[in-house]
Amino acid sequence: MSNQNNNIFSEIKQVMLEARNNVASVVNVELLKAYWQIGKIIVEHEQDSQERAAYGRGLINELSKELTTEFGRGFSVSNLQFMRRFYQDYPIQQTLSVKLSWSHYCELLSVSDLSKRSFYEKEAINSKWSVRELKRQINTSLFERILLSEGKANKETVLNLSKKGIELLNAEDVLKDPYVFEFLGIPQNKPMMESDLEKALVEHIEKFLLELGRGFMFVGTQQRVTLNNTHYYVDMVFYNKILRSYILIELKTSKLMPEAVGQLNMYLNYYQSEINDEIDNPPIGIILCTDKDNVAAEYALGGLSNQIFASKYTLYIPDKQRLIKEVEAIVEEWHEEQ
Repeated sequence: MSNQNNNIFSEIKQVMLEARNNVASVVNVELLKAYWQIGKIIVEHEQDSQERAAYGRGLINELSKELTTEFGRGFSVSNLQFMRRFYQDYPIQQTLSVKLSWSHYCELLSVSDLSKRSFYEKEAINSKWSVRELKRQINTSLFERILLSEGKANKETVLNLSKKGIELLNAEDVLKDPYVFEFLGIPQNKPMMESDLEKALVEHIEKFLLELGRGFMFVGTQQRVTLNNTHYYVDMVFYNKILRSYILIELKTSKLMPEAVGQLNMYLNYYQSEINDEIDNPPIGIILCTDKDNVAAEYALGGLSNQIFASKYTLYIPDKQRLIKEVEAIVEEWHEEQ
């Protein structure tokens, strides 16, 4: 590229970077303002109720369903609870920093000690920490380590050491935040499947379950679950209209490990509390593992009893051996094509 073209490229690049920064800033300001106002409305209506606690729980559950129907995702029970606490902990809107995103504030709200939270908030602003970096500093107890350091020099040393490998907040951090996609009503780009084998498994399992004719409806792949301000993705989600139950399926191209069952149970608890309607039964989970030497299937029942599962759910959900047989067939076919 010639020097003249280099100059043109640099000028256009600068224009684009400034535009993205401006867009990110405007979106972030409006999101924080809207969520603060929503929290204010919820708190004021709770205060007007004589039975505040019970009313508050019912109000947030009802609002979550109505707002989700009207505006889409972004109004889960947990996110509305964050908005409520956002207003309670920051009752003066002008004290909010537009240099921090909603994800930053969700992380800060998890710190109950106000002096500690104030420290992390100021450092996140001054050092332009990304959300990931803010989490790291909180999890490694930076605040406590500085308190335990004697003398100004030692405190500065701890602070400087903590910033090694630091990740700075930039416009892309804001514009790629799932909360921003929800706020704008824009579908979020889902994570890609890790391998072609997983893609093949997804296609085959979807077809297999829908062709069973036992009430299965396909919800989608890579369905987001947000827990403690961390975003996870369930590989496949179905709804069984006969059972009135969500069926969550996780695919693992490795050996079945206990932590995988624990994580799936965590997803089931989320669906039970955040996604289920009153008429829905508890969700169940299925883990399908395609270790190179063995194919395994395991059910995760959440809070469902084995007795109820055996008497009701197994009438409509394929048993482990049937699932293993289907997975083995697609794995064998996939390997033959390689």
